[in-house]
Amino acid sequence: MSDYPKLTEMGVRHPLEIEKFAVHSAAQTDILQITYNRKKGSLLPVSRRYKFPRIKKSVVVDSGTRQTETMYESAPALRQALRELERLKTVRTHGKDLADLIRAEFKQLQEDIALRTQYIQSLIDKL
Repeated sequence: MSDYPKLTEMGVRHPLEIEKFAVHSAAQTDILQITYNRKKGSLLPVSRRYKFPRIKKSVVVDSGTRQTETMYESAPALRQALRELERLKTVRTHGKDLADLIRAEFKQLQEDIALRTQYIQSLIDKL
């Protein structure tokens, strides 16, 4: 089972290649644009657009006169896709933070080993 079921349902086959995403509205449609970071020579598209029609709702404004107003809200599928994209973004940024931390720790370890090696070498030279 996929970690990103809505994205998989939309046809996103490589969610880890997603570089960025944006949402904008046109008329009564929300448009999600996903941009990928593709390798050179890839035949896959660099970006794709997904259209989600807005859901029309009638809301009672005044219960005494039963006056209603028409409102539009985003589709649940769009909201779920955005949650998955945000989760993917969070995982990616924490992964980079962790990689930077490991690199810093490794550099510190190399410096400590170098200093310790010099100390032991100086002890051998004293003999």
